Amino acid sequence: MKLKEKFFNNTNGVLQADPEELEFDPTNVITCENLVKIYKTKDTEVVALQGLDLDIKYGEMMAIIGNSGSGKSTLLNMIGGLDRPSAGKLIVNGIDLLRIKHSDLTVYKKSTVGFVWQNNARNLIPYLSARQNVELPMVIAQKSGYRKRAADLLKLVGLDERMNNRLRELSGGEQQRVAIAIAMANEPQILLADEPTGAVDTTTATQIFKALRRLNKETGVTVIIVTHDRGVAKNVDRVVAISDGKTSSEFVRKKSYSEELNELDRMSGVEDSDTHEEMVLIDRHGRLKIPEDYLKDIGVDRNSRIKMELEGDKIVIYSQEEEDSQ
Repeated sequence: MKLKEKFFNNTNGVLQADPEELEFDPTNVITCENLVKIYKTKDTEVVALQGLDLDIKYGEMMAIIGNSGSGKSTLLNMIGGLDRPSAGKLIVNGIDLLRIKHSDLTVYKKSTVGFVWQNNARNLIPYLSARQNVELPMVIAQKSGYRKRAADLLKLVGLDERMNNRLRELSGGEQQRVAIAIAMANEPQILLADEPTGAVDTTTATQIFKALRRLNKETGVTVIIVTHDRGVAKNVDRVVAISDGKTSSEFVRKKSYSEELNELDRMSGVEDSDTHEEMVLIDRHGRLKIPEDYLKDIGVDRNSRIKMELEGDKIVIYSQEEEDSQ
């Protein structure tokens, strides 16, 4: 891959590289290819990501799920510029984050990504009002029109009548929505949310997801949610599962979000829970990640040999024991 040593700021102040110098799909806001992250200490090495492949399109609202230690938060931190890849390819908004210089990385973090954390205290200053909290990053960046943008963002997240309240006067869910507005203050291309509903109840979580969905729809920002909760699927269009540092499967919405909302209106609020279907992923090297439950059902353990045959337009997989019994 060729990459110029210098990046440039476009007319919107967003750090970019010359697209002609990069070999990747320009419709992807994020391209991960054989991505590796190794954490080293004096005595040990921990492989957090081991050859992860993932493409995310501009304007998607998607989730990354996985158990603790699966590598999902590591991936989020690298996309956000808080950590560096060890090997492989990580292209975000046209920027190669494996090779980016430290000075350019600072600009990237300010202009390209916004973060929302489970602990919203990382985003909020308690003695300021909601509006002042949202204005602050724009004041620091010396942007004009910050008062109007702060008001517009708080309206988008449903807090237009609470913008002058101090944080102690807001509920936990309202504070989280203020944090979301802060993350959007400098017009990022990507909004990264790390367990944004992990500390709230179901009703409040629904309000937070509604705010994220509205921002996604109204501003076109790409929203990436990292969580261990598979129930998040009903609030996004695509869910990518990570296991052992690699993408293992995807859950893709069968119908568009707007189509589902229209159907729910006609059904008087009766929701069809079967909204997504699971897709098993074939990586760039032709390798297939088979769900553990499927292997158990046919009596196969990891590192076992299995039979695979082509039958018409289907690929059939079965254990050696099953073949011997036939």
